[in-house]
Amino acid sequence: MLLPTPDGMSRRHFMRHMAAAAATIPTLDFIAHLNAHAATAKKNQKACILMWMGGGPPTIDIWDLKPGSKNGGEFKPIDTAAKGVQISEHMPKTAAQFDNLSIVRSMSTREADHGRGRYYMHTGYVPNPTVVHPVFGSVVSHELTAKRKELEVPGFISIGGGAGSPGYLGQMNAPFVVDNNGRIRNADMGDITPQRMDQRLNMLGVIEKNFIDSKRGELPASHKDVYSKAVNLMTSKQMEAFQVDKEDAKTKELYGANPFGRSLLMARRLVEVGVPFIEVELGGWDLHANVFNTLKTQRLPTLDQGIAALTADLKQRGMINDVTLVWMGEFARTPRINQDTGRDHWAASWSTMIGGGGLKNGQAVGATDADGIACTTKTYQPGDIWATVAHAMGIPTTIVHTSKNGRPMKIANGGTPIAELIG
Repeated sequence: MLLPTPDGMSRRHFMRHMAAAAATIPTLDFIAHLNAHAATAKKNQKACILMWMGGGPPTIDIWDLKPGSKNGGEFKPIDTAAKGVQISEHMPKTAAQFDNLSIVRSMSTREADHGRGRYYMHTGYVPNPTVVHPVFGSVVSHELTAKRKELEVPGFISIGGGAGSPGYLGQMNAPFVVDNNGRIRNADMGDITPQRMDQRLNMLGVIEKNFIDSKRGELPASHKDVYSKAVNLMTSKQMEAFQVDKEDAKTKELYGANPFGRSLLMARRLVEVGVPFIEVELGGWDLHANVFNTLKTQRLPTLDQGIAALTADLKQRGMINDVTLVWMGEFARTPRINQDTGRDHWAASWSTMIGGGGLKNGQAVGATDADGIACTTKTYQPGDIWATVAHAMGIPTTIVHTSKNGRPMKIANGGTPIAELIG
């Protein structure tokens, strides 16, 4: 669900302006200048890759199996590389990487509606008609992008999905949406020469200055900032990070010849140029019917290969302690199996996965009862997950932002980093 942005100005609206301007208005000698000074990737910069499972995945069949229970379903648990931690038999590649991953098995989030659940899990806040809260990718962008002077692409990239709104943090922190092939509409200058682009941008600068000087609100200045970023993007060598086909055949095979695998490989490439937050979406989890066959033949093989490849690749490149991995959907699915051999919406007791990031991994935090119906340990909210991510990325959890109506807003809604994961 694409949530509205402040003052009715959407990201799509900005991009349409960018497209129109790129076709009719233009750049100084940006091209030679920026290409000559394009920064190389910096290692040891913190990042987060969110794997978003749109539709609500049945975590009882993936991360917290219940063998022997009537709710247990068809799958069996298998051991992982983390002592005492078991996951689904249809996730064997991921199981082998579990010394670098962990499960939080006692999520209890109340929101079992798709839209509300997506909003809550992305922001840490339940929907409120008086304020649009930023998704956590926008929070990370706001806190880290400006500090990365070498970064010329946006600080929050969404691959294959909409991600959500930057809320009161503004359009410069909105998700920049691309598809799994890295296609960015209107980012190709075609046959426009640097000189012609320069003339057009000078003309645009005059027009935008007049609008800004007329004191008609913040949107003209925001448009100028977004357009400037777009020009940098079009002329930057860092655009190559979106080009997954530049990877060698062995690496592409490792991730898998499917949209999710390509998206995760792109996410790793974006981390290498300094992007602090990337969201990758894998939908198709609204499994009210035929849950086991769909998982076994479609969802889990793709998921297993992608997570395992990303984790192993980050480890091999020495990046695993700097990149926090998060896997979640808007909620999970009922322990009870319905008459259509499916599972319905359920938010009372479920699991998320988190890993990398220098966290204390290789464990399962929290637990549910033998039938998966209730949490038997301390429960966690999305704010606790995002507070853990903030801790791993060096973002103080004490930061307070101010909404458009002047209200103080704690990042991650005041969530607390999960003690077992931060050591």
